[in-house]
This record gives sequence, structure tokens and C-alpha cells, in this order.
Amino acid sequence: MAERYAETAHANGYQFTQGSGYELPEYPFTEPPEIASGRASRHPVVIVGAGITGLTLACALAQYGIAAVVLDEDNTVGVKGASSRGICYTQKSLEIFKRLGVYERIAAKGIQWSVGRTFAGQDEVYSFDLRQQSAYNLSAQPPFINIQQFYIEGYLVERIYELGHVELRWQNRVQAFEQDGEGGTLTVSTPAGDYQLRADYVIDATGCHSPFREWVGASVTAKKGDDRWCIADVRFTKHPPVERHTWIEAPFNENRAVWQHLMADDVWRIDYQMAPDADPAHVSREDVVRERLARQFGPDVGVEIVWVGPYAYRSECVDAMRHGRVFFMGDAAKVVSPFGARGGNTGIADADNLAWKLAAVLKGRAAPALLDSYHEERHEAARQNVLVTNRTARFLRPATPLEKLFRDATLSLARQHVFARQFVNTGRMAIANPYTRSSACDASGGQSVQNVTFHWADGSQGEMSDLLRWADGRLLLLLFGAASPAALQRLRGLCETAPVVCVQVLGADDSPGALEHVRDAKGHLQGACHVFGHAWALVRPDSYVAATGESVDSALVHALGRALGAALEEEQA
Repeated sequence: MAERYAETAHANGYQFTQGSGYELPEYPFTEPPEIASGRASRHPVVIVGAGITGLTLACALAQYGIAAVVLDEDNTVGVKGASSRGICYTQKSLEIFKRLGVYERIAAKGIQWSVGRTFAGQDEVYSFDLRQQSAYNLSAQPPFINIQQFYIEGYLVERIYELGHVELRWQNRVQAFEQDGEGGTLTVSTPAGDYQLRADYVIDATGCHSPFREWVGASVTAKKGDDRWCIADVRFTKHPPVERHTWIEAPFNENRAVWQHLMADDVWRIDYQMAPDADPAHVSREDVVRERLARQFGPDVGVEIVWVGPYAYRSECVDAMRHGRVFFMGDAAKVVSPFGARGGNTGIADADNLAWKLAAVLKGRAAPALLDSYHEERHEAARQNVLVTNRTARFLRPATPLEKLFRDATLSLARQHVFARQFVNTGRMAIANPYTRSSACDASGGQSVQNVTFHWADGSQGEMSDLLRWADGRLLLLLFGAASPAALQRLRGLCETAPVVCVQVLGADDSPGALEHVRDAKGHLQGACHVFGHAWALVRPDSYVAATGESVDSALVHALGRALGAALEEEQA
């Protein structure tokens, strides 16, 4: 299978073809063994959908050594005949891809950017440089990389084949599903016939048209808007600046909003806001698009149109991201307007969150109750992202006269006064959402840890992602500064009895103790863990803080049990 895949991938090469849009790789169909045997096989995890969310989960499970099956109804990444879809990937997503072993390929292919400029009419009213902001400047990864979504999906497929453990089944369409207390049964159709699978856990990553919502009776909170856009992916003979440009009132687009981004292969994504009653077929006609581009860039603009398509934004969120043995993630769980890159990036975070929890439970390292925290954490993130993007949508297209008055006043003030620029809302850039309602974090936890650098004991440089890979799915306890011999001995005993790896983090002049140690002379690792002075931080495999504290005592044991979904009585035992 791997050899057949490699031949196919190299033949396609993931490249654009001149004048004919996107050429996607195609993967071979292999007849599932269940068809010949006539028996349903059982698997720990079945992932339905090989988009960016499902493939991120599959890759993470493969890295943890968890067997899984991925079912996808197509034989390629991306969507045949559709646009490049997601293009903007946040620092948190890039840090996740670093741990999964695909970041270097993404960085080599994609476009890094940090400067964004916002215009109203001809005036620049707001700009930012993310590299100057403390929320971004310590990570080994940049604030953002722009790259077409199918590239990342292709890299994830290749990495899954490298790692093993996970079986990718192309042209396998799930036709029916039912579940009981022990697992789920999926009925699958293929070109060679139908068959059934049993799974301990089923992951729905099928997207916004998920059939699993109906199959499990999942309720959805939804809001359908009438905001219409036309997306154009184009190449220019003369490049615009490599920056994120947005127009709230673009004079070349009938005073409606416009987005402008560069992607890989010198392809630009231009998003044009259309009138609410715009005809999708008309606005996406090539001659109409060329006229629109000429108004923006001048009549002599040299442009190759790679892809054009209309788009209508909406928002929706399932009310529960877990239903029995089924977990919803990505667009199957929630759909948000793409303002601020909060779509695909939240799906990547969904996958990273669930992967380590499934691995811990299936390996017997954590109690099954830990899986409930997936909904607690990621539903909070989903609701926040829906709220933020809906606010952006209403700023760009005010729903009431009062909202229009507020926007006009904001833009007028922002042209001259710095304080008003914080109210200009063309998309709050995606962040690693904090968790405030999780049973797997205490009140001191729930914050993401950046992929900062430090030095190993031998003086070589390391990254937070190296420590997490070294922990291999176990919790990581970082002890900052010196500690008493009794405390160090207690930590050594904890590492022998619980799924936790302990590392002492020393300053430039601290003496090593009895634990493995690293050097954090600049304090970046400590700052990333949101602690100060002599303290400890319990970091989860998804690079989130589960808890922090000052003393190696029962509070640490309690935090460890909580992060593993264990009851308090079990922790103390």
C-alpha cells in the first residue's frame, strides 16, 4: 500500500497546472478485508473524514502508537473542483504540526506573514505586526503561515504512511451508523461492495453536512446569514505586498469588504463581499471577476485566474460534542465564518485535544471519564469562536442602523486616534483558546504553552515540542528551580507509578538535582508555562497547562489525578 501511494503522490506532485486550477493527488483504492471475510472487524478508533481535522487526529494517534482506521468517500485530499479552502494557519496549529513532524514541509512551501493592514476607503486606519506582540514572539514557529489546505492534508497523509498504525481507506463511504454501550457499528460502501466495522470510538470529521448529527440525534444551534462573498484565487505578474490587507469599505468593490492574502505557488486569495441578493453564478463569472480585479489593481493588471467560486457564510455549533461513543470535531462540530482564521485552525486544535485523551484511555493510562473533558474544553472554544466571528460579520455588514452608526464612528476616530483602532473589527486573529470549565484542568491551568526554546543538559538547543515528544503521550511535570532532596525523591517515585515524566528546569547558575534537567537561562520556558519563581507546571501532551503550584505535595497528586480523569479517592490511594 505505501509503495503504491508513493508512486501516486510523486506522479501528481501537489502542484498547480497552468490555467486549469488545482491538480490534486489521487490515492489507490484497496478492497477492505471485511468484504472477502464477510465479518465485521473491530477497531479501537474509526475516523470518518480525511480532511484536515480527521487527518490531524489520525497522524497524532499514529504518533502515539494507537491503531485506527480512516474512512473517506473520496480518493484525494482537498475537494475536487473546489477552491483551496483554508489558507491561513496560526502559530498554535504550526506548533501542533511541528510535534507531528510535518511543520518543516509546511514552512518550506508556505508564505510567512505577520503584518496586517486595514483600510476604509483610501485610508489606512489600522495596522499590526504580530512579531512585535508578546503573544507570538517567543515561539519557534511564526505567527502565521499561508498555504493551501490540500498541501497540509497531503503532508499529513504522507506522515501517516510513514508512522504506520493507522489505515487509510479511500473511496469508503459510511452509509449507516448505530451504537450501543460497547461501541459503534458502521455500514460502509465501496467500489468492491459493502461491509461493516465495529469501533470502540467513532470520530465524525465529515464536515458541515455531517450525517452523524441525525444518526445520533445531535441538536445544533445555528444562524444562517445572508452575507455572500466571491473568492478568487489568482496569480499576478506584479506582486502586491506580502501582507494581510483588508478593506472595510473598498471603493473598488462598491464600498464593501475585501480580503487579500498571498498563498504558496504565488497564488493570491482575494475575497470580495457581495450584495446580499447577488447572483452566485454571475459574481463568479470569469469576465466579471476580471473586471473586479482591474478596478482594484488597475486596467493593465496581468492576472491568471486559478479558481473562482461564491461563498455564503453561516455559523452553527452542535450542543454536545460527544454522543455516547461518537465525538464531533472540526466543521462537523461547528461552522464559523472564516474571519480571523478561526475555521480549520479550531478543527486542528479539536484533533490535538482528543488525540492524547484517546491514547491515554486506550493505553490504560487514564480513566475513561477523561474523554468527557473533550466536550467541556472544545465546546467552550467553539462557542467563543462563533461569538467572535459573528461580531466581525456584523461589523463588516451592520444589521441595524445603530450598528452602522457605531462602525462609521469607529472608522472616523481610528483614522486619527490610536485608542479607537482596537474597535476596528476585520477579524480577531485566531488564538489558542483557554479552557476555564474543564474537569481536566484546575483553576491555575487551561492556558496554552508556546513552543519556546531552552537548552538541554549538554548545551544543545531544544524546544517544548521536543519535551512533549519525549514524554510520548504522558503528562510532563516541569519543576522550576532548586528543590529539596525529599521533594526530588517524591517526584522520582511519582514518575515510577504514574504516567508522568518529570524534568527539572534550571537557571544559568542552578545545580542539577536527581532528576533529568534542562537549562532555561532566559526564563522563556517558565514564562510560557505561566509560572514564576520556584514552582511546578503540569503540562499535557497537547501543550496545555493542567495545573501549577509551588510545593511538591498532595496538591500535585490531586492535579495529576484530575488531568487523568481519576477520582480524588483514587489519587490519594
